[in-house]
Amino acid sequence: MLLTPVWLVRHAVALTLVVAFLALGWWQVTRAASGNMLSYAYAVEWPLFAGFVVFVWAKEVRRARAASAAPADRADDAAATGEAPPLRSTRPARVGPGWEHDDDEQLTAYNRYLAWLAENPTARPADYREG
Repeated sequence: MLLTPVWLVRHAVALTLVVAFLALGWWQVTRAASGNMLSYAYAVEWPLFAGFVVFVWAKEVRRARAASAAPADRADDAAATGEAPPLRSTRPARVGPGWEHDDDEQLTAYNRYLAWLAENPTARPADYREG
């Protein structure tokens, strides 16, 4: 999984950035040694950038491994217990015309307000006049 073309490019970019940042840090160390005081700050900054690249790369590798292992683990768990995996809906819930609740006046008023906002997308909330 981590040897797909996309991941190989990611590995190469991460390695290139780390090497470049460390080289820039070393360059700043040599400049600082020759008397450029500002280069001391950059000599510390560039290795921090390299460390950040390593941190992000490691985090993405862990996330990719967890994502690739998760469906297999869930399928194995379902197969071991003999149960089917839970069904998940990918369609949004739709509220029908019977959304008014007689027992809760505030909820009914709020739902009426939301319906008015949906019917008047260019209106401002201050334009709403109940009733």
